[in-house]
Amino acid sequence: MSDTPTPNLPIEQLERVYDALAQAIDTAGEDRRQLFLVKLALLNANALGSADVFETHLDIALRDL
Repeated sequence: MSDTPTPNLPIEQLERVYDALAQAIDTAGEDRRQLFLVKLALLNANALGSADVFETHLDIALRDL
């Protein structure tokens, strides 16, 4: 398995996703932000269909925070 995910979205769509995520986090509010992010992560893990890929993404996301 590759150390980094294979890009599938062009930069314009990644920017769109970033903007939508930022708006959704704001909409959830500070008190529900963590719950929202956990729900979103679980939905995306299910859509990926692979716990291994999800765990690789977790490792990558934790780098250089």
